[in-house]
Amino acid sequence: MVTLDVIRQIHDFIWGMPLICLIIIVGVWLTIKLKGLQVTKLKKAFSFMLKEEEGQKGEVSTFQALCISMSATIGTGNITAVASAITIGGPGALLWMIITAFFGMATKYAEGFLAVKYRKIENDRIIGGPYAYIEYGLGAKWKPLAKAFAIFGMFASILGLGTLTQINGIVDATQNVFDKESLHLLSIGKINLSWCSLIAGALIAIFSALVLIGGVKRIGRVCEWIVPIMALTYIAICLLLICCNIKEIPLAIRSIVQMAFSNQALAGGITGITIRNVIQQGVAKGIFTNEAGLGSAPIATATVKSNDPIRQGLVAMTSTFFGTVIICSLTGLCVVLTGAWKENLMGISIADYAFTKGLPFPSIVCSLLILLCIICFAFTTIIGWNLYGVKCLDYLTKGNVKIQKIYNWLYILMVFIGAFLKIDLIWNLAEIINALMAIPNLIAILFLTNDIAKDTNLYFK
Repeated sequence: MVTLDVIRQIHDFIWGMPLICLIIIVGVWLTIKLKGLQVTKLKKAFSFMLKEEEGQKGEVSTFQALCISMSATIGTGNITAVASAITIGGPGALLWMIITAFFGMATKYAEGFLAVKYRKIENDRIIGGPYAYIEYGLGAKWKPLAKAFAIFGMFASILGLGTLTQINGIVDATQNVFDKESLHLLSIGKINLSWCSLIAGALIAIFSALVLIGGVKRIGRVCEWIVPIMALTYIAICLLLICCNIKEIPLAIRSIVQMAFSNQALAGGITGITIRNVIQQGVAKGIFTNEAGLGSAPIATATVKSNDPIRQGLVAMTSTFFGTVIICSLTGLCVVLTGAWKENLMGISIADYAFTKGLPFPSIVCSLLILLCIICFAFTTIIGWNLYGVKCLDYLTKGNVKIQKIYNWLYILMVFIGAFLKIDLIWNLAEIINALMAIPNLIAILFLTNDIAKDTNLYFK
């Protein structure tokens, strides 16, 4: 029987230094080849976000594609994963997350570029994403690698990032507000189920179904409305907390920088933190929160009504800037300056402690704010990742609509089931599948780097 310890060992092996180095090397290499595009062209990227190209084939607008990508990127991980990374790896993990995101912006550009350049449109069916640029960009002999990515992407959607981690975050936040001691249980034979899990799982599954049956266009419309509002609201809450604790900022920043490059200890020296722990937590949680190199976002980018790879690559790049450089940084700073990372807490409890201690509101109000943010973040991630899973399945089954409908209902079922699973198991499984997606995608990007650099540098010459 596969135990949690076995899953952890597999996780630690896959997320060892080789993969961490590969992710950073790809980002650094692209940054060099593209001449620091994530800095020099960031302003232009923002200007393209709301501009549309007339008369182009596709399923969603540029802004809708960005919102779908951001909906999947900005999930519970931007709160709980960041908080957990700092608790396990110390404040220095936040700096490594930001470093990963900086170089990841170049990777995200490359993914968006390739998604549009190598997509195929056949009878209104769009085939685009890593599986497309692996097969059509690298050649037919690479098709097994393309299929491997699609398989991993499909499972990541239904068993990891799209369903289990998100609904588990909602349940954790709901229980934190309404049933901290897990006293309210529903007994079915010898099985005790939390009412919070049951109600949250059922409601989110129902609302997800209402969106998903409308396909990619309904997903785009919903994300276009929810994502900007939820992101701006969360940013405002974090900024308020930081302003209320402004005297603690210098010490917090010093801790983040110092502990990124030195062996430290938690809470009185009980638990040691090595530089390896810090980097591993920062990079692993960094890719989880920004998805740069993972290969998920280009699936959404490929659906856009545009034939300009460079333009869409720049827009795709902004999702990492917003998701990690801004939102994750704010979360991490709140956790560090309130000392929440020292309290031996896990998951949503870390963020709840930080907001309760740092904001000038009653604790119940702070907990409700966290709950509201988690629900919005998680719900949009659930519907965004469904698109990724369906598109991967579409590639594998050559457009079999019946199989896609079955997958959709299984996806909704997994949203409900995820409400009852253990959080440690879920996070480890999700990060394992993350890595399995990232490897074929990063290989493709490395082999196609010259194409990306040649077209991009010529465009801006």
